Amino acid sequence: MTAGKARPARLPCLPLFVAVLSASAACLHRPVANPKVLVVAVASAPNDLDPRVAADDVSQKAAQLIYNGLMTFDEQLRAVPDLAERLDNPEPTRYVATLRRGVRFHDGHELTSADVVYTFRSILEPDFVTPHKGAFQLLESIDAPDRYTVVFRLREPFGSFPVALVLPQIVPDGASRSLREHPVGTGPYRFVSYAVDDHLDLAAYDGYFRGRPRNDGIVLKIVPDNIMAGLELRKGTTDIVVNDLPPDIIMQLERDGRLAATQSPGVDYQYIGLNMRDPVLKDVRVRQAIGYAIDRQAIIDYLRRGMAIPATGILPPISWAFDPDAFAFSYDPARARALLDEAGYADPDGEGPAPRLRLTLKMSSNEFNRLQGAVVQQNLRAVGIDLEVRTYEFATLFADVLAGSFQMYFLQWTGGAVADPDILRRVFHSDQTPPAGFNRGGFSDPRVDRLLDEATTSTGEAQRRLLYNRAQRLIAEQAPYISLWCKTNVIVAQRDLRGIHPLPTVDFAFLKDVERTNIMSRP
Repeated sequence: MTAGKARPARLPCLPLFVAVLSASAACLHRPVANPKVLVVAVASAPNDLDPRVAADDVSQKAAQLIYNGLMTFDEQLRAVPDLAERLDNPEPTRYVATLRRGVRFHDGHELTSADVVYTFRSILEPDFVTPHKGAFQLLESIDAPDRYTVVFRLREPFGSFPVALVLPQIVPDGASRSLREHPVGTGPYRFVSYAVDDHLDLAAYDGYFRGRPRNDGIVLKIVPDNIMAGLELRKGTTDIVVNDLPPDIIMQLERDGRLAATQSPGVDYQYIGLNMRDPVLKDVRVRQAIGYAIDRQAIIDYLRRGMAIPATGILPPISWAFDPDAFAFSYDPARARALLDEAGYADPDGEGPAPRLRLTLKMSSNEFNRLQGAVVQQNLRAVGIDLEVRTYEFATLFADVLAGSFQMYFLQWTGGAVADPDILRRVFHSDQTPPAGFNRGGFSDPRVDRLLDEATTSTGEAQRRLLYNRAQRLIAEQAPYISLWCKTNVIVAQRDLRGIHPLPTVDFAFLKDVERTNIMSRP
């Protein structure tokens, strides 16, 4: 251990989890007898099975199994064709999608341009409430010149438009809001039934255009408690949990020879947001001092149990637009103290207890945030910053963040939200303060604005990467966010399953390739 580098004590594995695992499992049951059907535990119930409306995590995961998008993401988070056979951009404001032929919905009718046009036109209806409407503000028209061609016209060039075609997934022409309860898509699984707040039952679709799934179906079983989700895996009443278990429970489950954990690079990004309007935090030297004071590696090693990597910015390292040369904070308390001195916050009593300044950190009340907040509080105290930590229910915290009522806060960007570098514009451009965008701290830098404006209207990938790299470097130096870590994806599953190869965004469509190798071992 480096001299003078305080580390938090190693946390014990959850004793309650061990106790529960030793208890009777009489209350547990497998919701389906067929061992070729996979039971996947999810943390909450889906709120809406219409992909045009689905906003919560589990509804979106269910949509990934039932539907397809016009486009999807590849391993480097580029938008690539899915229901589209190809997407052409013959002029800066026109995109032409050529559809695959022979793709059929679960009710048997063939996918055509009419279904695509209806899907996107419906979400643009003024009275249709959907989280996707904002992604199509530059869309001027959408037309179908023939059965398999769709033409999108934009008001101005927008290099990230192909990403906008990933969501929502495509629904049948004329589909009503009955899709929320009885979905019909083109995806690898068709809807069977939904027992509200218990499980969603999906069957393999024999007519899936990419080939029938390697299993007979998926049951999304709702298990909101982490300890119970671990117990269900131990007892074999569920088969897979995807990214929903805390590190301590994962470590316990890895000791069970019947289970296996699959890890892969993820995209979920944890950060501390800072308020640029605050009289203390508007000084970049104070923001940088906070960055140097925090021991990210200790958080990763002892709280995340190594299941993360240090983050340098909002874009994950696997992104095609990620800049590996952008500035990154090291753990350097001495540098933090020097910056505070330069900013006029001298230590009032040398080695004494009096702080240089006081700040407040807001966060949600879950246990991991509480522990992480304690580490950050300890780190900042060591350089003379007295940090008050306040916890809230998530809805209250988020309302305060949107209103700009904070000095510092913990939040996390997840999944597809960071898949495209246009997220840099939505978060750091000066005209993207809420409700227009996600610039909640009021960050403003004309140099960054110019780079992001040019990147938005550029269509060539090489030029966009160059512009986004320059923007990332300026943003990193100004430190409107203090990057903490980028999550490692962890899937815990029964050891007799094979084919677990998710994308970095952990799109649930990978489940179509998962199969059980030892059917006789299951009821």
